[in-house]
Amino acid sequence: MRVSAHFENRPNHGAHRMTLLTRASPQTLRLVALGLALLATILFFATQIEGYLSPRMFNRISTSAAVVLPIAVGQAIVIMTRNIDLSAGSILGVVAYMAGQLLSSNPDLHPILAVLFCMALGAGMGALNGLLIAWGRVPSIIVTLGTLALFRSFLVEWSDAKTITTASLPQWLVDLPSANAFSIGDLDIRVTVVLALVAVLVTGLALTFYRPARRFYAVGSNPDAALMAGINANRVVFTAFVLSGAFAGLSGFLFLAKFGNITVVAGLGYELKAIAAVVVGGVSIMGGSGSMIGVLMGALLVDTIDNSLTRWAVVSEFWRDALLGGLIMAAVTVDTLASRQLTKLRKGGTL
Repeated sequence: MRVSAHFENRPNHGAHRMTLLTRASPQTLRLVALGLALLATILFFATQIEGYLSPRMFNRISTSAAVVLPIAVGQAIVIMTRNIDLSAGSILGVVAYMAGQLLSSNPDLHPILAVLFCMALGAGMGALNGLLIAWGRVPSIIVTLGTLALFRSFLVEWSDAKTITTASLPQWLVDLPSANAFSIGDLDIRVTVVLALVAVLVTGLALTFYRPARRFYAVGSNPDAALMAGINANRVVFTAFVLSGAFAGLSGFLFLAKFGNITVVAGLGYELKAIAAVVVGGVSIMGGSGSMIGVLMGALLVDTIDNSLTRWAVVSEFWRDALLGGLIMAAVTVDTLASRQLTKLRKGGTL
């Protein structure tokens, strides 16, 4: 009897772990898995690339991720409403080129005004998408696929095959990518990185504490329930695309500062990187869920892989886009399977 009682009183560690698993939110589990994936990626490439864990590589990845982050933030807001913005890369390209022209002819323009110009121009193009989708009732994938080509064609005609060069830009913009905001040990945190992080922080706080911003989740989670609750779904979707355009405009400014030389292919493929960062970061493609922390970690993971592959001689850099596509498919598949399994667990089933 004592032996039996001893075994009966022993803690059931397996049940305890299962309880923790079922209590943890899907978003928390995604963030933990994403953090482990990012750590594993860094450790793997550290064994493959000489001098990988260096301040120089840190700056390369962080400044590259800074360009992607704002456009990914805007894409996340759109996806939260059960839509998608395929035109974001073209908006980035148009903004980068036109901002370069503006600053070339007005080198004394205040940096804040330059940023506001970029975001306003991007918001205007996003508004066109929003009008057609929210009130025109045209599916977002059709509209933004069309404006992807439309905005890019406009850029080709507007540029007249001319290139914006670094030599024509004001010195403050040329120096911006190497300007430090502060340092942590041997690691320099660039001003452009801080600017991108501010965009993530402000958006994350708004989505958490600002009630009107929470409507993006409501519309994406259950449009019919949102309508019954008195939420103007059309206005919410329109606002999402305006914000997506504005953040793409901010990325356009950062792109111009980072590269300087701007051609008609500027921003090409950035919509794919943004979508990869968003879905890998745990924003459900079905809408209604996601966090800015996840988007930040997703952008870091995507850019870490992207920049590492360019220096890893084993794999051709032409596989980078294929890998991004694979990441998107894997993230959506894992998200779907994990949601099903967690639902089973909460209903008393087993993995």
